[in-house]
Amino acid sequence: MLKTFVADKSGRVDKFLSEKLNVSRNQIEQLIKHSLVKVNSKPVKKGGLRLQQNDTVEVELKKAEPQKEQYSVDFDIPVLYEDEELLVINKPPGVVVHPAPSVKEATLVDWLKSKNYRLSTIAGEERFGIVHRIDKDTSGALVIAKNNKTHEFLSAQLKDKSMGRYYLMLLNEPLKDAVCVDKPIARNPKNRLKMAYVKEGRESKTLFVPVFENLAAAKLFTGRTHQIRVHLSTLGRYILGDTLYGKKEQKTPRVMLHAREIYFLHPRGEKLSIIAPVFDDFKQNLPKGLENEKIDNLSGLFTAYNGLCAKK
Repeated sequence: MLKTFVADKSGRVDKFLSEKLNVSRNQIEQLIKHSLVKVNSKPVKKGGLRLQQNDTVEVELKKAEPQKEQYSVDFDIPVLYEDEELLVINKPPGVVVHPAPSVKEATLVDWLKSKNYRLSTIAGEERFGIVHRIDKDTSGALVIAKNNKTHEFLSAQLKDKSMGRYYLMLLNEPLKDAVCVDKPIARNPKNRLKMAYVKEGRESKTLFVPVFENLAAAKLFTGRTHQIRVHLSTLGRYILGDTLYGKKEQKTPRVMLHAREIYFLHPRGEKLSIIAPVFDDFKQNLPKGLENEKIDNLSGLFTAYNGLCAKK
């Protein structure tokens, strides 16, 4: 269905259409992305295009898709940092990051929408604002972009590894020493639910450092699915609560893996390093006698061992 409007004043095309169609600017961005908006018969490439009075705006509206099932958001998420460009949240365990056909519950994206955040649309409506993800059972720091420019800036850091996270995990057995695991990972040929060390797989590198008793930390040099869990399995270790790569029957209610600290360069040029407090279920399982200093300065802890993963 084609709709035509005549601009009665100057202003941004996305704001103009948002008011005329009574939809969000995110939805207008999606229409523009799919070349469904024209001004004076020319396709619009950016929502910030300035309209002049009497410009003709055409928008092609697709047939309404079947309504997706809505799930009530019955949880809240701690915000660790926020400004006009981005926010960093502490994702609780048990929360899925974004919707998918198999997900039958409210997600982090649903929570963001319920809070009326205006976020980037570069990854589409289902993942809006989401720069990177962590698994449902994993908790911890996650950065979210508020606009497309910031999203692209942060995504570039993911690729060149200038953005990263330090993880804490509780293991079935303590690590004896710091170790760099440099082993390729691919889909497990015998179990499609799992990943595995496969010689022909994608390059994967993780640095593991013992912290205190069965508490260990990890730094990723690559970002493969289940990377920490697969590399631990090559060391004869697994994370408490991990029934996929560890023992099938465990009392621990979830995988005891937490993204403790995230570091990246802010679009305005300053380096940020943000710590995500551990949640109660993780805290209750920490070894007795642990000093907070050991988990409050993970970047300093890893400085002494980064050479282990240096390319030979």
